[in-house]
Amino acid sequence: MLSFTPYAIPKKDFPNRLENDNIKAFVGWDGAVIFDENTDILDMLKNYAFQYQCYAQACGRCTPGKYGGRVLYELLSKIQIQPEADDILRLEEACHLMVATSKCEIGKTTPKPILQMLETKKEIFLQNKQENPAKPQRYIAKITAPCTDACPSHVNIPAYIEGVRDMLFADSLSATRSSMPLAQVCGRVCPHPCESACRRLVLDEPISIMELKRVGADYEYDMHLPYQHPTSPKKADLEAKVAIIGAGPAGLSAAYYLALEGIYADVYEALPVLGGEVAVGVPDYRMPISHYNHDIDMLKKMGVRFYTSSPMDTASMEALEHSHQAIILATGARISKMLGIASENPHLGGYIPAIKFMDAVNLAQKFHIGTLPNITGKNVVCVGGGFTSMDVVRCAVRLGAKSVTMLYRRDENIIIKNTSKEEYHESVEEGVRFEFLCAVESIESQDNQITAVKIAKFELKKTPDSPKGELIKIDQPPITLPCDILIPAVSQIPDFSYLPEQWEIQTTKWGTLQTDLGTFQTSKKGVFGCGDCVSGPLTIVNAVGQGKRVASVVKRYIANREVSLSDEEKMEDYLHKIGVFNKDESVSGWIKGVPRAHSQITPAEQRKHSFLEVNQGLLRQDALEEAQRCMRCYYIAMAVV
Repeated sequence: MLSFTPYAIPKKDFPNRLENDNIKAFVGWDGAVIFDENTDILDMLKNYAFQYQCYAQACGRCTPGKYGGRVLYELLSKIQIQPEADDILRLEEACHLMVATSKCEIGKTTPKPILQMLETKKEIFLQNKQENPAKPQRYIAKITAPCTDACPSHVNIPAYIEGVRDMLFADSLSATRSSMPLAQVCGRVCPHPCESACRRLVLDEPISIMELKRVGADYEYDMHLPYQHPTSPKKADLEAKVAIIGAGPAGLSAAYYLALEGIYADVYEALPVLGGEVAVGVPDYRMPISHYNHDIDMLKKMGVRFYTSSPMDTASMEALEHSHQAIILATGARISKMLGIASENPHLGGYIPAIKFMDAVNLAQKFHIGTLPNITGKNVVCVGGGFTSMDVVRCAVRLGAKSVTMLYRRDENIIIKNTSKEEYHESVEEGVRFEFLCAVESIESQDNQITAVKIAKFELKKTPDSPKGELIKIDQPPITLPCDILIPAVSQIPDFSYLPEQWEIQTTKWGTLQTDLGTFQTSKKGVFGCGDCVSGPLTIVNAVGQGKRVASVVKRYIANREVSLSDEEKMEDYLHKIGVFNKDESVSGWIKGVPRAHSQITPAEQRKHSFLEVNQGLLRQDALEEAQRCMRCYYIAMAVV
């Protein structure tokens, strides 16, 4: 986190996504930075105090937090017109009282820029503004939190946790859906990067943020409630037509937020089922399809039109260009990469790319399309280290494989970072064997059937040139590992063969769509991208976040044919670049050592023989107690432009 100090940071050195708005000052939870000496600092502070009331995020559980922002605003308004010494003294006392006694961070931090200026520029509080009125200034404000900033979808995490704490579960879900329509999914299979930025981590352990997200989603599902939306969907705009290619998390997210604005999309999906990789890639034991379909049915009821078994080609894309005002590409990354070794032959018996394997498993197990792969009694080897490879090996266990081994070039810590601690340890409990710091050197076969793989071992050496560690091959004969089924799961790339050549849509060196930063517009006007086809195979929550942003950009594009970001989106990107979480700060006023709640887990011996859901979620009482651990770390940031 950047520590704000007035006049100390040259504008050219400050991370600035608001450059085109000629930023004059930035004020936040730790102070202010002034870039333009003509900035009316007093008016800036008054408006910063006003934001406290606009966002109304004080919990109301303490008097300083409930009324403090209003007191600051009224005192600054009076000082701005006719300053008096008593008013300035009262302002200083009110600031110190809020910092010392407010229960939540928004109450503790809002006075800090005011105190900073009282200490360093007290003369601005003594000037008579009637004699020298200020020039109008424009302000862009945004509320955030360390966890919210770390979430790729920027979900209002403290709000949905507060809903759980107050047993207002429908309100909790509404808060989630303000940035995350697929609450059932991201309450189950999110890698929860937010928990690595939870300020509770400074005290003891982070909040079980993902598990608490699921509480509101399951409440809606179990109680058969009407769908909870952050706002009432607007009346349909019959003139607006958007085509979305791909019905995975990114496409569904874009469709949802367009529908909230009254813009109903046509969504085209090549697969015979909806849901993208969550449907055909994430197994039922992690994400029950009945719960995922609950979220998808919400979009259908909102008026989104879906067309399955509808692969695109150049002719159909050209037709969409003429029939729709904008096109969103959300086709994911569904081509499995090969290992890239000399003896690799994809036509060998037993060679199954990860995407093909998971498609077969999920289409058969979830949708009764086709048959399950017959790997009973086989030695299965998967090469990977991410979520897809973890899904592969855990499914192989459930399908009766004799042995299941994952080969990974890096170590245990990295595979946990790539996936999650829970996913890794659950797979070990189920009998998956992990071989770290190794790679396939060659593939052995007989009668056109894979029989074994030879693997080379490596060691990780850290050097000044490679502080993260360089893999050095160990000088020893390769290890032979029996293998009947080899499943490469090293990565995936998108397929853009359906795009017309004359569109000249640019791609990156990684084979993904080249899009403008922030707006996700491609090199062709009116065509946007989001999800894995833009970022490569990342997380569901990343795809959802991009889908939401694209929907917002497309809404404005349809209205005025201009590609732009809203002020809030500019601030969102700006804050993310600055950084909100500070792991080195001290946290006071909270009791340390309160244990973190954990969800109920189906025992390994029971789950490894079925596709029963592994993570059963938190017990209701555990969820209520876990929500009490949240420190409501809201921060307000504001730019003067």
